Amino acid sequence: MTHLMIRLRNWVGDVTLGVPMLQRLHDAGFVLHLVGRRWAADLLRGHGWPVEPLARGLRGRVRQLRALRRLAQATDPGFDGRINAIALPFSFSSALEMRLAGLHAIGYAHEGRSPLLTRALPRPAGAHELEVYWQLGDALLGAAAPPPQRIDLRVAAADQHAAQALCERHRIGEGFIVICPFAGGTFEKIDKTWPGFADFVAHRSPVFGRRVVVCPGPGEEAQAHAHFGSAVVLDGVALGTYAALLQRAALMISNDTGPGHIAAAVGTPTLSVLGPTDPVQWRAWGPTVRVVRGPASWPEADEVEAAVTRMLAAPAGS
Repeated sequence: MTHLMIRLRNWVGDVTLGVPMLQRLHDAGFVLHLVGRRWAADLLRGHGWPVEPLARGLRGRVRQLRALRRLAQATDPGFDGRINAIALPFSFSSALEMRLAGLHAIGYAHEGRSPLLTRALPRPAGAHELEVYWQLGDALLGAAAPPPQRIDLRVAAADQHAAQALCERHRIGEGFIVICPFAGGTFEKIDKTWPGFADFVAHRSPVFGRRVVVCPGPGEEAQAHAHFGSAVVLDGVALGTYAALLQRAALMISNDTGPGHIAAAVGTPTLSVLGPTDPVQWRAWGPTVRVVRGPASWPEADEVEAAVTRMLAAPAGS
């Protein structure tokens, strides 16, 4: 058995964009030991990869990685004789934790952490973030390959059943639209939430004749109920169930945020409403994605409405 430790990144979109690289390594025969945020286990459940919840603090994380290292050594005699870990975050601390745990990690040179990595690579310029992660797989495997056109995030059967139950409970039939008017973080210190989202849902979405669903994340519930009251607001939906719900949707309209990446990853037609975000680096990935963006910043509501109309009218799979 060939074991590999992987520290996941801390954002839903980043973890989603890393799925093709993880699947590639799994298919190459690696036994993946993933360490990340608690929600990552729910998001990746369909792939069958266990995720260790990230321990608190430097000491806790070093102890955690040492325990995983001992587990790998028990069935992988050559574990310590090769690169055996990937530091997906660009932080100094993620590389330091792996070094102190005795792991030999590969990752991108950043924040002066190159001496802590067994192999430090220059971050590729002008690449999409999925390609950034994919190229770490190239380096580890010693073979370059084109990234896939689709992410193909797998959804567990239990999450599919949970999504079906949600739809039945709230009488959400076929052809519904999911919106994600929220966004965690900023892009170059500029807010990533479309200012016209609430007005669009209240005054433009009724023309489509479809139910609109919103699934706020932790801390977003009050805003969802206050500003998107015409939509079906589903609080507390876990990420795996959210992915299954998105699979059933006719369309996702999203800011630059994690659920938009999930929607594209499960093959749902996805309209990304972008303002400051650089689409070259951060657009949702896949053939079902369309981006609408203004010439300087945010698009006008008319542009978004026209894009939604075209996407809803398009044949399935186009």
